Amino acid sequence: MKSINFLKNLIIATLVVFAATFTNSISAQSSKKQNYKVAVCDWMILKRQKLGAFELASQLNADGIELDMGGLGNRETFDSKLANPVEVKKFKDKSKEFNVGISSIAMSGFYGQSFAKRETVKKMVQDCIDAMKTMNVKVAYLPLGNQCDLKKNPELRPVIIERLQWAGKQVAKIGGVIAVETTLDATAEKAFLKEVNCNRIKSSFNFSNAIENRKDIATELQILGKKNLAQIHASNTDGFWLQNDKKINMPKIKAALDKMNWKGWLIVERSRDTTDVHNVKGNYGANVAYLKKIFQN
Repeated sequence: MKSINFLKNLIIATLVVFAATFTNSISAQSSKKQNYKVAVCDWMILKRQKLGAFELASQLNADGIELDMGGLGNRETFDSKLANPVEVKKFKDKSKEFNVGISSIAMSGFYGQSFAKRETVKKMVQDCIDAMKTMNVKVAYLPLGNQCDLKKNPELRPVIIERLQWAGKQVAKIGGVIAVETTLDATAEKAFLKEVNCNRIKSSFNFSNAIENRKDIATELQILGKKNLAQIHASNTDGFWLQNDKKINMPKIKAALDKMNWKGWLIVERSRDTTDVHNVKGNYGANVAYLKKIFQN
């Protein structure tokens, strides 16, 4: 009888150890997966500041969306719903319902508008920072766009730096960061950020910019460095899905980011197959799946 009980206890103990080991293994894998999260731009999936972006992102199996501030045009500030408490609650509820997070709040209006010349830039930026605080998001995305291309318009550099320094002080009040996208290569962008001299202003790195500059993406990331990198737009211009794009060596990019010990959001902006460019679910579903295969498995 004693031998039977001993055997029984031994089996139970073995199962407990196995269960604990299995659970720890799963937890470790889950923790590792959280190093990188994959999002899509709400404006690129045709859901610019729309509640439906969360459901669609969920269908694409994305971890989050980059939530836009809305159109800008000639307005004093963005056409945003995020100053309305009723609308804010709807966005938060949808995020929770579909378990889709928010990588960053985007000021995509500056793709076509001048951050250097618009007179009400301070109001625009402050409205975005207020939205960050309300939505509990720590990163804002600021593309300098065509009108503030620092390579084509170097004379704008002083005023851009001055405005970024002001913006950095404001976003610091909520513990946030403004991620700026330029057309500079990594060496020049690192020098630019050093000139801004504010740890609340970092880079939003875009694969397509590195490719346009004829630079190796992985090398550019390493030059830029972990401390300067707030988020990554992990796509090229339209043409091919990420998995079919010969200009992007995704395993090499992951190895570089792993070596840097960087953690954060990979955001799909484009890389649509131009033979079927309007197929939102097909294009973004494929790109999200590929990024997850490389970065989360």
